[in-house]
Amino acid sequence: MTSRPSIAFAKFAAPKKGSVFVLAADDGGLSEAARICDPAKTLERAFPVADFSGKFASMVEVLAPEGTSLDRLVAVGAGKLTGLDDYAWLKLGGTIAASLRKATEVAVVLDLPGVATGGRQAAQLAAGILLRSYVFDKYKTKKDNGDGQNDGQHDGKKAEPKKSVKVTIQTTDPAAAKKAFADEVAVIDGVLLARDLVNEPANMLGPVEFAARVSELEALGVTVDILAEKEMKKLGMGSLLGVAQGSPRGARMAVMQWNGGKAKDSPVAFVGKGVTFDTGGNSMKPASGMEDMKGDMGGAAAVTGLMHALASRKAKANVIGVIGLVENAVDGHAQRPGDIVTSMSGQTIEVLNTDAEGRLVLADALWYCNDRFQPKFMVNLATLTGAIMVALGQHYAGLFSNNDELADRLTSAGQATQERLWRMPLGTEYDKLIDSKNADMKNIGGRYGGAIIAAQFLQRFVKDTPWAHLDIAGTAMGAPSSEINQSWASGFGVRLLDRLVRDNYEG
Repeated sequence: MTSRPSIAFAKFAAPKKGSVFVLAADDGGLSEAARICDPAKTLERAFPVADFSGKFASMVEVLAPEGTSLDRLVAVGAGKLTGLDDYAWLKLGGTIAASLRKATEVAVVLDLPGVATGGRQAAQLAAGILLRSYVFDKYKTKKDNGDGQNDGQHDGKKAEPKKSVKVTIQTTDPAAAKKAFADEVAVIDGVLLARDLVNEPANMLGPVEFAARVSELEALGVTVDILAEKEMKKLGMGSLLGVAQGSPRGARMAVMQWNGGKAKDSPVAFVGKGVTFDTGGNSMKPASGMEDMKGDMGGAAAVTGLMHALASRKAKANVIGVIGLVENAVDGHAQRPGDIVTSMSGQTIEVLNTDAEGRLVLADALWYCNDRFQPKFMVNLATLTGAIMVALGQHYAGLFSNNDELADRLTSAGQATQERLWRMPLGTEYDKLIDSKNADMKNIGGRYGGAIIAAQFLQRFVKDTPWAHLDIAGTAMGAPSSEINQSWASGFGVRLLDRLVRDNYEG
């Protein structure tokens, strides 16, 4: 198993051993602090040979550098210094983490000529190291040979965790860096929790097990209430329970409350789709790729990770998290195409496709959240439609909203964190496509505009409350790898929504 790097901060000093990473500007220039680590100037002599010019995330490495007792000396290109925003420092941290190899002791000299490299930059760099170092190998039993590859041998015992690498980031103000990192690592832990939840196989993480994981947030001061099927039935959640009725694994709704703001302040709310496995029900999915449907709870994972982050950093806001947890399975009790269910709102739904189940779960979760807590706004996240990937690919999530201010704030938070959103339309022309001759509405529309149709369906359950729907089907699981994530599960949404709360809703 892979152990998490340990992070420390210190003042500039020439390291005596281990691996040392220094930063180079886009002209290959090194700072004086970097040059102290390389008295023989082996790196600078290597630059022209390696055709290294300091391009962003490029690297040149010297093993056993002359005049030192170091294992290796590595220069990392920082690119154009005017472009070093928070996300760039995050990516540089990820680039360094990808090159740690078998190192057990690493120093990163965070210094560039003419560039501020204080506590904030050090914290972002450290966060990037942690994000990139994440590996989901919980169920591996083969011995690891230390470079991420197993040696093919099996002795029947669980693999021993690889020894943690100690990373010391040298900076001008270690105390400020440590303080900034304590805040940042709370968010990173939330991201990694979300990744863990999405990566878990469905036989290990059903609705009941997921709810138990949520209950662990009570240790951070989050108030957690778990609704079982009996309670949800009493509340009239026929839409959510209809999805769950084909599985022997009972449905749950997890309700999380973080009260970090003033008592008089209305809360903000986040709602997540938590389908722990989606067969499609009687509208069965094709076998190819169905194993990925363990990740159909990416929205619920993001909300859980967000609540972890907010509580860990003691956010000065009142925040609600609600997630509907079901398994969409097939047996003789599973709902059929053509069934009509009654939602908690009292509205009836004709279920024409049992694979359009996420919106049925969210319908009751949104109504419950709005009715009980009367929040300032609600944002729901869901791996809802393949149609959003047809429209946007896997680099943006779809954003639908009934409120321009909320949509703008979400978009800005997405730009800042590079968990990017693209606003999609809503309108009466689309809404009428889900009118049903047999019930108040049906759960699918026509062939076109599938992601919009799903959003229109959800809008019928939010009344006039400011609301946004994020369709994260392309970004929460199986998304393209990046400098800060090589995992199948990305944890998309945690950093984005933490930034939304931090920038706009904290006292």
